[in-house]
Amino acid sequence: MSNYLFNVLRKASLCRHFENNVFELVKDKKIEYPVYLSTGQEYIPSSISEIVKLKKISPLLFGQHRGHSLYLSFGGNIVKLINELMGNKNGCTYGMGGSLSIHSEKINMFGHDGFLGSNVCIGVGACFSSKKPTIIFMGDSTIEEDYTLSSLGWASTKNLPILFVVEDNNYAILTEKKERRNWDASEVARGFKIDSFDIEDNPREIKKVLDKNIFKKPMLVNIHTNRLTWHVGAGIDSGNKFDRLNNEINLLGEIARNEDLKIKKKIDNLWQKHLKI
Repeated sequence: MSNYLFNVLRKASLCRHFENNVFELVKDKKIEYPVYLSTGQEYIPSSISEIVKLKKISPLLFGQHRGHSLYLSFGGNIVKLINELMGNKNGCTYGMGGSLSIHSEKINMFGHDGFLGSNVCIGVGACFSSKKPTIIFMGDSTIEEDYTLSSLGWASTKNLPILFVVEDNNYAILTEKKERRNWDASEVARGFKIDSFDIEDNPREIKKVLDKNIFKKPMLVNIHTNRLTWHVGAGIDSGNKFDRLNNEINLLGEIARNEDLKIKKKIDNLWQKHLKI
């Protein structure tokens, strides 16, 4: 478990410091198009990617609009992502996808098209066609769409090897979940006869749930997390929110703190190098 926890921490730290640099570039208007940060939510893709790596599985990946951490956690090329965000033709989507639509054939990641929840429908169709293990990431507002719910029903009917991941940060832009609905994603999934779990973004919980069940049949995990930055752009959400990465660094101690600082230095230097080119 300790190796798993440190590997997940390294991935989450990589994602955090990468996006901290993006945050500053947006704030300084060096990036002037919409950017969707996953700051605070890094432990979801970091944990899941480490679990499938240990199982030696290379699933199809369908991400939502917050795709930086997903791409990096599953082994996407960080230099290509830097170039993508800077609009360069040697980016992972040839400089045309920006922050929203990150694509990589190497890691089987299909870029988001900007339409809320379309990745769920497309991902279910791809899994049905290929029968390959598939992970579909969505937010807690995406699962409220009718075509998302019908996709869950189809996946259940065909018993597809899909993991649905709801990154539940409680917000649809600025509207809290309690203002939008009176039901839980995991309850609805059970209505479709899909095994479902409601958990925190704790890497131990995620591993416990996924270790025995992943890709045997359709499965949904609603993972509670915190979005620390604005829905879009460079700003800090109000309120004193729990930060999973900082909590794990404190739990794992000095080795983790030193590792985090080492990763921060490496990522900062990498960004500075490419900004000078």
